[in-house]
Amino acid sequence: MREEEVKHEDQSTGYASEEVRFQSGEVTLAGTFLDTPGARAVALILTGSGPLDRDSNGPRFRGEINPAIAGALAGRSVASLRYDKRGAGKSGGDPFEAGMTENYADACAAVGWLASRSPDLPVYAIGHSEGALHVAHLAADGTVAGAVLVACPARSGEEILTWQATQIVPTLPTATKAFLRLLHIDPLKSQRKAFERLRSTSANAVRIQGRKVNARWLRQFMDYDPVQTFKRIHVPVLVMIGNHDVQVPPEDADTIRTLVAGPCEEKVVEGLSHILRYDPDLKGPRAYRKALREPVSPAVLRAITEWIGKQDQPPIPHQRRDPGEPP
Repeated sequence: MREEEVKHEDQSTGYASEEVRFQSGEVTLAGTFLDTPGARAVALILTGSGPLDRDSNGPRFRGEINPAIAGALAGRSVASLRYDKRGAGKSGGDPFEAGMTENYADACAAVGWLASRSPDLPVYAIGHSEGALHVAHLAADGTVAGAVLVACPARSGEEILTWQATQIVPTLPTATKAFLRLLHIDPLKSQRKAFERLRSTSANAVRIQGRKVNARWLRQFMDYDPVQTFKRIHVPVLVMIGNHDVQVPPEDADTIRTLVAGPCEEKVVEGLSHILRYDPDLKGPRAYRKALREPVSPAVLRAITEWIGKQDQPPIPHQRRDPGEPP
């Protein structure tokens, strides 16, 4: 249901856009609908984990991933919707009460808004990281015409968090690793203790090592295994990941391709990190701050727009052969 529309120029992309609001249960979500003349399709763009706004930005992270995708899509006559997650930007709600179930409900509400806004156009969904898991769910439920899964895991959340730790700890600066050894701190052991604490409480938020975390989301994520969801997808899928991603195993892209029931195209981008920038030296998160000064990889944007462009091309008409013409 559309509650409010305010037209303006989207500063992130330069295209005409509308500031919109829609309901997800009792929560009002705010977003940007980026229109384009003669739109041939519309796309929902979902961001990653945490209280990020419609542009993939948070208190300590300015990803600017979603507007880059939206701008690239507009250039190919595909309109799009991106929105602030609960408790971020102009959206209502408490981010510490939003688990994966609430985030998925919000994605469903956004698809419903798009379908009512552009009833004659196919709706695609594009998700990054956690957003990709929700896009896969939308595709499995048959509510979208196609899905783009960027940096999407194909194993349980607990397995992903453990894998992340094994990849990231070796990238820590030498001084940091020496300090941890001096204090007899084992990061992997500390992580396992954190898992135990999260599972021992039903609180929405807890403090771990002095930091307030969304325990509700973490418990749901740890227990979530997307394998059965992938098996239920029959719409076209593009799965894409960087081979230097240290937050999602690059080999999961191939796993997803084998699981999806419908047509699935796989693309692994050389040297690309989880934040869709190049990380040739595999430095991981400690290189993110510098990498974010660069734009989102053109290879990622090109792959998304070209794939969506192929989905709505009319089939080549069958040509009747003359009698006696070889097949």
